[in-house]
Amino acid sequence: MDERHAGGLDPSLGLALVRVTESAALAAARWIGRGQKAAGDGAAVDAMRRALAHVAIDGVVVIGEGEKDEAPMLFNGEIVGSGRGPAVDIAVDPIEGTSLLAQSRPDAIAVIAVAPRGTMWSPGPAFYMSKLVVGAEAREAIEPGSLTLPVAKTLAAIAEAKRTAVEALTVYVLDKPRHAALITEILAAGARVVSRTEGDVMGALLAATPRSGVDVLMGTGGTPEGVIAATAVRALGGTMLVRLAPQKPGEREAVLASGVDLDRVLTERDLVRSADVLFAATGVTDGVLMRGVRYTASGAITDSILIRGTTGTRRRLEAEHRSEKLKRVTETD
Repeated sequence: MDERHAGGLDPSLGLALVRVTESAALAAARWIGRGQKAAGDGAAVDAMRRALAHVAIDGVVVIGEGEKDEAPMLFNGEIVGSGRGPAVDIAVDPIEGTSLLAQSRPDAIAVIAVAPRGTMWSPGPAFYMSKLVVGAEAREAIEPGSLTLPVAKTLAAIAEAKRTAVEALTVYVLDKPRHAALITEILAAGARVVSRTEGDVMGALLAATPRSGVDVLMGTGGTPEGVIAATAVRALGGTMLVRLAPQKPGEREAVLASGVDLDRVLTERDLVRSADVLFAATGVTDGVLMRGVRYTASGAITDSILIRGTTGTRRRLEAEHRSEKLKRVTETD
């Protein structure tokens, strides 16, 4: 399937996707530091939906805005786009890090990913998965069994592949109670830990991006975020290993009833079965890879990343938006 889809998406579609994430970021930025994460998320969802209506695609939302969190949604199965372009699967997170946005903390971003129709994995009733992500330098150091190996052994293999010491590695882990033992193991092995209360996609993006300051992502996070992140990881030449890890009440039973094997290890190529992907993200609050929305006397400035799978190109785009556009995007004066 990879060969069939290679080269099929017009590169110019990438800029249209950046406009979509810019719209979401600009709409949400009004809510930075106001303690109202649902309001900020809702503003981003509405702006993203409006912007998608003008994109020349026949899109179906495979990964929507947040059934796991009961957040306002771009619904799974929703048809988006103008209908006059290529048939594609869409994965969105209008705001990854709604609490980061509400509390004015780093690395809240607006994200979208696109792949040819039928190539994105749908997680169904599965909300959580165990994840391990590394960049291209260390992709040969991990294999399906790495998810169950002692942390020290996995980190040693990654350090050897990167020609460095374990003590020089930085591991991204979500700051959650479920990761207390994992963090203890990482620190005991000698590596450093960087954490955020939210940010599955950002963590994977950092791990897959050269010279980002993060070498590995480990831990349990959302399955929707896993599919979105897989597009960027694959495009950048990294590797992602995942296995479903139910956390919510009734999730395990629902996953088993759907016929999914809980022991199966999936890779980024299982989550997105095409190399022909596009990934776009715009910073809402200041972060490691992108600056947040900055207001000026005449409007605002945004900072975005665009990644194209067929070439592995990662572009950084800064855009100036005049106040007239801000009024249209945010639907306010």
